[in-house]
Amino acid sequence: MDQDMVLRAKVQLLSANRRVVRGAEGLWIYRLLTQVEPEVYGSKLAYVLVEAGASPLVRELPGQRLALLDEAVAVATALDAANPYRAKTLARALAARRELDGQQTM
Repeated sequence: MDQDMVLRAKVQLLSANRRVVRGAEGLWIYRLLTQVEPEVYGSKLAYVLVEAGASPLVRELPGQRLALLDEAVAVATALDAANPYRAKTLARALAARRELDGQQTM
C-alpha cells in the first residue's frame, strides 16, 4: 500500500470537516482506507456505496448500481461481528440490494 496515498486520504478526510465524506471523493477515500483499517472505515464505505447506488445518475444504470450494492454488502459482511456498526450497515446494504432485486423483477 502506498503510504503517501493513505496519508493523502486521511488529510482529505480530516479537512472535509464532515462526519461522512460523500460522493466520488468519499468512495475514493473510504475504499483506500478500508484496505488499511477495515474495522474503522468499512462501515462508512458501505454507507457511501449504498448512497451512491441511490443517486439519480446510477439509478439509470442497473449494472453499475448492482456492483455498488454488492460491494456494500461484501464490505459490511466482512466487518467483525463485534463491530458496533456492522448490523446496521449490513441491514441497510441488504435492504438496498433487495429493493433493487424487486425493481428488476417488475
